[in-house]
Amino acid sequence: MVLRLIILLFTCLLLCTCGSAPAEVVVDSQPRKWEISGRAMGSYYKITYLGDSLSGLSARIDSLLDAYNLELSAWVPESKLSVFNREAEGVNLEGTQHFIPNLNLARIVHQATGGAYDPTIAPLVNYWGFGTGQPRQSAEVVQEEIDRLLPLVGFENLELEGQQLGKKYPGVQLDLNASAKGYGVDLIAQLLKNSGRPDHLVDVGGEMRGGGTKNGQAWTVAIRLPDEDKAKIALAGTLPLSNDRAIATSGNYLNYYKVGGETFSHTINPKTGLVERNRLLSASVLAPDCATADAFATACMVLGPEQAMALIEQDPKLEAYFLVRGEGDALETLKSSGL
Repeated sequence: MVLRLIILLFTCLLLCTCGSAPAEVVVDSQPRKWEISGRAMGSYYKITYLGDSLSGLSARIDSLLDAYNLELSAWVPESKLSVFNREAEGVNLEGTQHFIPNLNLARIVHQATGGAYDPTIAPLVNYWGFGTGQPRQSAEVVQEEIDRLLPLVGFENLELEGQQLGKKYPGVQLDLNASAKGYGVDLIAQLLKNSGRPDHLVDVGGEMRGGGTKNGQAWTVAIRLPDEDKAKIALAGTLPLSNDRAIATSGNYLNYYKVGGETFSHTINPKTGLVERNRLLSASVLAPDCATADAFATACMVLGPEQAMALIEQDPKLEAYFLVRGEGDALETLKSSGL
């Protein structure tokens, strides 16, 4: 009788326990956000992604970009690009992963922009004191020197046969910096996707790519006002960025120097050989990948606002947000029809 009572009481206790509400547990329905940052490609990188933490991500990014630099950095003496620029005849590209894709992209953008983007502009970039060149000590422009360098500029001066990249003249040199940071952004974005983190925002020196969404909403990126005072950071506007959409901005307001009362900016016109300063102060281009956006943004700065916007409107994959100097130096905004 006692044993039967004990069994009955235990059964009742078990039923009450199974039917009762569990202890309160706070569940975050949103994936956790992680941020990492560091230095890369002569600038910074900042990466935001959603999901579980990725162990060793910084080291993987550094390794990825180091491999890129060993192929295409003009500041790494042993890089394949540096060797090409030094050699009189060219280099063999066997074993490289990034050189030919960058060169193919450059060819596409070169043709689409009528030559406004040209990776063989390196001799002129160096002459004007940018790239690996030294800033000019005099405001005097020697037209004869520019005329001597202009024949070295032109995609037709490159000869790619299989894995062998040759040059028409010994002085032909490459400068792929106009798409370098954008390409680095794309490499990191692909790394995150391959690691199971499709929702991310990658920023390398202001060039950005948004993967997926931020908890169902587009990532938001800012357009900076063009001010030559680097300490002044103000926003001209914002744009949504998601689902593998990228944005790159080119402008003369940060990369320049002054000598003898003259301002020398980093935008060089590959057709005239001269520093290009027109009404277009800042060109932000959106594209399916950041390397393409980067290269087109550079070309837009060369073309000026009217020609550049006409170019963007011809390609349904591209959008643009321009900041233009208007009458009386008033700042004007010019957007493509898709924005």
